[in-house]
This record gives sequence, C-alpha cells and structure tokens, in this order.
Amino acid sequence: MSTPFRFTRPPSPRSATGRVAATYEQLSRDFGVDRPPTFVVLSSAPELLTAAWALTRESLIAGAGSRTGRELVALGVSLANQCPFCVDAHTVLLHATGDHALAERLARGERPASEEHARLLDWGRRTRVPGAALEPYPFPRAELPAYLGTAFAFHFVNRIVSALVTENLLPAGAQRFRAVRSVAGRSLAATVRRTAVPGASLSLVDGTGDAPAWAGGSPVGPAYVALRHAATLGAGLLSEDELTLVRQTMTSWDGAHPSLAHAAFPDRAEWPGARLALLAALAPYRITGEDVAAWRRPEHTDHCLVHLVAYGAFAAVDRIERALTARPASETV
Repeated sequence: MSTPFRFTRPPSPRSATGRVAATYEQLSRDFGVDRPPTFVVLSSAPELLTAAWALTRESLIAGAGSRTGRELVALGVSLANQCPFCVDAHTVLLHATGDHALAERLARGERPASEEHARLLDWGRRTRVPGAALEPYPFPRAELPAYLGTAFAFHFVNRIVSALVTENLLPAGAQRFRAVRSVAGRSLAATVRRTAVPGASLSLVDGTGDAPAWAGGSPVGPAYVALRHAATLGAGLLSEDELTLVRQTMTSWDGAHPSLAHAAFPDRAEWPGARLALLAALAPYRITGEDVAAWRRPEHTDHCLVHLVAYGAFAAVDRIERALTARPASETV
C-alpha cells in the first residue's frame, strides 16, 4: 500500500496518546485537516511534531493580522524553497480564506493584482536569503511576530516535507485542477476564517532559552524556542567533525540552491550524516534513498532519521534568523 512518506514509516495516528494525541486534536480543530502528512511525518519524534505544530499554529493560524497575508508569506517561502507540496497547500488555503481569484492567479504563476499582496508574496520569497533587506515591512510592525514566525515555520516545514513526503498534496495530483483546489479550499473555509485563541498550543511543548526579541512577548516566541530545542537535538547524531563541517557550510550559505556537484555536499561514503543534514538544509528535494542508506545503521530508527533531517532543516532557519537579528536593533523590533 502506497503512503505519502519517503524513507520513514510514522506511527499510526490512531495509536497516538498524550501530547501527540492532543496535537492531532488541535490540528483537526484549528488547521481543519485530520492527520496531515506534513505533521504526521514528524510523529516518530513527538517533540518535533508538537513544536512544529506550535510554531505553525501560533504564527500562521493564531497570529495577529490578515490570514491571507500570512498565507501569501508562507506561499512565498514555499516558492523560494521549491516545495511543490507546500505551494499547492497554501494555494488551497488561499481559496479557504475566500480569496479565490488571488489563489488562481498564483496557481497560474501570475503576479497578484494587488500591490499589497504582491509585496507580501515577494517578502516571503526574500526571507530565504540570510541578511536580505526585509524593510519596509509590507504589514504593520505590530504584526512582525506573526509574519516572521510564519516564515520561519515554513522554512522548517518546507524542508521536512521536501525530504520526507512525496510531492502530491492530493492523490494523483488532483490539486492541479482548479475545481479541486476550489472545493478543497471551501471545505476548509469555516476553520480558516474562525478566530483561534493565541497560546493554546504552548501546553504541548517544552523548551529552554529566551524567546527572540522579534517575537515581542507573543506566544510565537516560546513556540520558536521549543522548535529550536527539539530540532537541535539531532546534532547528537553527528560526530564533532561532521558538526564542524555543517556549521562552517551554513555560516557561508547565501540562500542559493546548490547542485549536487557543489562542494557543500560531502561524499556520502565519507560523511553520510553531514551530507544528509546539509542536503536537508540547502536542497532537501535532492535527498535520495542512497543518501539515507549510506547513513542508516541498525541502531538508526525513524526517530533518528527524522531528527537528523530536522537538525539540517533548522540549521537553515537558524542561519536566516541569526542574520536577521545581527542587523541593528532598530531594524528588527
């Protein structure tokens, strides 16, 4: 039986208990989709599932401002990261907001008719480049936590999906048909247009460390800290030499999409763990079964694989976030 997952077999959501079960309940209620593969793929490592959901919920779903605006940013991020699954998902979600004409313009690869919408989409795209000038913001400064949180959430989610989930949002690529996109969006409309109470996901997560200043004391901050904490646990799967290689490579990354021949990707026979982590960070859609097999040993469970990919994915988020916060304080708060 085919599944939407690559290289991993997540536990059945029906067997979920505790925080994982509570996360699925929130997903169904606040996201409007039961057991979406975007999050189920992380369930081999529950701490990643709950944290990724928390950041997504507190920024995209419960954040301040326009849901259409945040969907445009998430779509811009997904386009920049070349994640077709997520591009299709956010196109459907734009239908759910009621912005049907906008969703279809974007599905055709056209620029939004509204300059405000175009600026939001472009802003999302630009966040892939560490240190890119993001001001003036195409939204009120008070909404910065929601918009930055959305961008960071999907820089992470895009990479997880590109690495570990197949490309089709719906069976047989049905999302490519306008009528299907519209119907799918309308089925989510009541959920998407309902106001979500901020902070409801924070009881599901653990995390240590100070929230970033850009989060402005909002629930986005603790959710970001929780994801950072969970994702960086994957560093324990790499040797010190591999960690050094990953960190050095990420320090110089400029947002480009390197080819497999690029020196950023070490040989899988010599550095299989570092190669997987760097592929997850820079070009997760290039991960192959050979890459996974070269790294995997009998002791490497799906929990380990998901954590290693998450470590690489968050290395990219961290590079982007650090470059942002290295700018003068007056530009980031």
